[in-house]
Amino acid sequence: MCVCVTFIAIVDGAITTVALPSIARQFRLTTAALDGVVVVYPVCLAMAIPASAWLVERFGAKRVLLAALTAFLGSSLLCGAAAGLGQLVAARAVQGLSAGVLFPAASSLLFGTFNSWEQVRISRYMIIPQQIAPAAAPILGGLLVDHLSWRWVFYVNLPLGVPAVVFGALFLAEHRGHRPGRFDLTGLLLSATALGGVMFGVCEGPNRGWSSPSVVTALAVGTVLLTATVLFELRTAEPLLRLRLFADRLFRDTNLINLVGLVPILGAMYLGPLFLQQGQGRSALESGTSTFPEAFGVLLTVQIAGILYSRVGPRIIIGSGLAMVSAVLLLFATCDQDTGLWTFRAYMFLLGIGMGGVFMPTTVASLATLSRKDLSQASTLNTVVRQTGGAFAPAAVTTALVLSTPTTAAANPPVTAYQHAYLTLAALAAATSVFAFTLPDGPARAAARGKTVSSRTAPARQREEAC
Repeated sequence: MCVCVTFIAIVDGAITTVALPSIARQFRLTTAALDGVVVVYPVCLAMAIPASAWLVERFGAKRVLLAALTAFLGSSLLCGAAAGLGQLVAARAVQGLSAGVLFPAASSLLFGTFNSWEQVRISRYMIIPQQIAPAAAPILGGLLVDHLSWRWVFYVNLPLGVPAVVFGALFLAEHRGHRPGRFDLTGLLLSATALGGVMFGVCEGPNRGWSSPSVVTALAVGTVLLTATVLFELRTAEPLLRLRLFADRLFRDTNLINLVGLVPILGAMYLGPLFLQQGQGRSALESGTSTFPEAFGVLLTVQIAGILYSRVGPRIIIGSGLAMVSAVLLLFATCDQDTGLWTFRAYMFLLGIGMGGVFMPTTVASLATLSRKDLSQASTLNTVVRQTGGAFAPAAVTTALVLSTPTTAAANPPVTAYQHAYLTLAALAAATSVFAFTLPDGPARAAARGKTVSSRTAPARQREEAC
């Protein structure tokens, strides 16, 4: 169930851009005019995340997950049936709000069902949709647009999602929530507006320019409100976001690694297609087939990391993974106009090997020292951090390219600009690697060895149903 939900949500977030030219032709608009179709999704997603933990605690992970998935599928149907830009943007907004609840609810259900030792094993399977979905989305989107219609980019969610809703309703165990206290409306208004503003500014900064009034205003207002959110939530007896969890060093440090470490990792994934298509003049198909080997590297390393996790601990695995990411990014920085596709593909595979040492260990370790009653809140905070780091990645790449490109060649950055961008990402990965080697992972190793900790283990039937 969780694998299916993750796959659907990630594909939907990545597939839409493929359909933009076709949508623009049908609505007789420029592609630039459809910017709202893309941006409204991550903005609304970020705004919905803060409420997800309270909803899970109040109504239970199963009910929240199924309700959010149903809303997501209904909005997908509305997106495909949209008769104009306004309807499409509104339906995409509902999609984003639903996805903002889906991710934390799925994580809460998954990690609330399994103990730390089992979470390591389960994460080896959860990484599959997380890697396959982004790579498959452009190819799937191209086939649907070319052979059917842009509307099927949204309709495609239904054949996967409807059976998942039926399966979940019939077979998922009922994880009943508890009363989390009064709803923190002030915290929601502050956090949702803050995250929405920051996400809008970060997403639009590369397109509109960092000095654009709308971008500067969004970032300034978002930052001020984010500060106000932190101060308010720390002083509230029943906060919407339990920021006090960051007092736990392992939870805090792993989230900091996710926030900063995702920038060079996802930045490299964003920069690769740009280099191949703009720097070398390759086709979109050549670009897609050349970045895809990264997924195989991740899948390989995650299996090995799952075996080593309880023996060597997340500190060494994460630190070594980031160190390899930095080293491979230095290799990318040597690529030029004459670099062959198979060389680039080999580098992407090596990059995936390094990335595989980061994703699973940071997620599992972040929850190792927390009590079960805090899991829904921790999952929500983890999602906030990952979404923010993911938004910073393309912004950092675009900024590095702009700073390394002469104003006379702004439309076509030279190969040296891409090389400098790779060097910047490599430096960031190296710094994060050094920090990762300071992780206090003793409790995480102990939790991973606790195969017989019955108090943290759900009944076998619930585990099977949650998968």
